[in-house]
Amino acid sequence: MTTFPLVSPDWLKSALDDPSVVILDATYHLPTMGRDARSEFEAERIPGARFFDIDEIKDSNDPLPHMIPDAETFRRAAEALGVTDDSTVVCYDSYGLLSAARAWWMFRLFGFDRVSVLDGGLKHWKACGYPTESGPAPDAPTGALSVHFRPELVRRVDDMLDNLKEGPGSAFTVLDARSAGRFAGTEPEPRAELRAGHIPNSLSLPSAQLTDPETGRVKTVQQLQTLYEAAGIELGRDRVVTSCGSGVTACALAFGLFLLGDTNVAVYDGSWSEWGARDDTPVETGVPGG
Repeated sequence: MTTFPLVSPDWLKSALDDPSVVILDATYHLPTMGRDARSEFEAERIPGARFFDIDEIKDSNDPLPHMIPDAETFRRAAEALGVTDDSTVVCYDSYGLLSAARAWWMFRLFGFDRVSVLDGGLKHWKACGYPTESGPAPDAPTGALSVHFRPELVRRVDDMLDNLKEGPGSAFTVLDARSAGRFAGTEPEPRAELRAGHIPNSLSLPSAQLTDPETGRVKTVQQLQTLYEAAGIELGRDRVVTSCGSGVTACALAFGLFLLGDTNVAVYDGSWSEWGARDDTPVETGVPGG
């Protein structure tokens, strides 16, 4: 089956009876929202979907939130969700792109490319009048999944610190997906223990700008291009590493760049949850050029 990075509800509806298509609800809510994504999944989901728990498919030994697991842990978790070498995976969330892109990125990180995001997520699916179901997740068939880790798609704190030493014309450009206020340091962080501000020399593009607020659908390629260029990214030239609060919405920015043809965007997995908590990581406030 041909896989596209972004698929429509119409496409997915036509594929509901295809056993090779694995549908994953990857909804994640910020800790401050007080919502339970798994309970919401059991109350209403796309038929046949299983729950991709970002807070469970992680490195359980790392104190930072939902850091990537090792390849074997990811393989076991994906197989438990019914993903095999012959699968086509479609990820969605209840917002449109907020966390579905995290699951998309994780599959790519571990060498699986037949993975897509549902345009507009559950919100757009329901707006199209398509059915939902409730109750416990359906049983997953058993099968084998091959994985291989792609280190070029992730960055660690040491990589980010080394990049600052490069100065002007550094090895990569950091693009931050948090809100403009959090980037500037004028809004509080959801995690109270973190400093306010951003990684020096980084640029800002709030991930919410990538989707239509009414429908949850991803904006057109032309609109995305305008957004990234307005943020200061030289498309086709800059090497970009995306960052956010805890490595989730950074994947939405990576997804947007993927739609624009940049397939090698890396994500700083620790993001501000790591950078903002340490005392050896420099912080800037304000806006670029401000």
